[in-house]
Amino acid sequence: MAYDLTGKVKLIQEPQTFASGFTKREFVVTVEDGKYPQDISIEVLQDKVSLLDNVSEGQEVKVSFDIRGREYNGRYFNNLVGWKIEAGEGAAAAPAAPAGDDRPPIPDDSEAPGEFDDDIPF
Repeated sequence: MAYDLTGKVKLIQEPQTFASGFTKREFVVTVEDGKYPQDISIEVLQDKVSLLDNVSEGQEVKVSFDIRGREYNGRYFNNLVGWKIEAGEGAAAAPAAPAGDDRPPIPDDSEAPGEFDDDIPF
């Protein structure tokens, strides 16, 4: 089952490669959750490690991930495994131009030519 979250990247760890050839990289995303922000640790595995190459700390991102769980020596552990990272709405996006921006500006009174005639014939 896939989940996603949106937040600001707080920390990106260096990739870890193990003797077996397994590679992982962890990062932390701060999610605004009411009064207390939550720091969520997510890992990317194998070929997905490269997803973090174009991400920097402080950047707003949307992360799609799966939840994985396992038992080890009678204890249970969960991991959030990311598989897609997108730049968030506020990251590297130019502010939207107001509608009708191609119209000429409306002159203020100092730019108006002469006096206005209030005696309109219609």
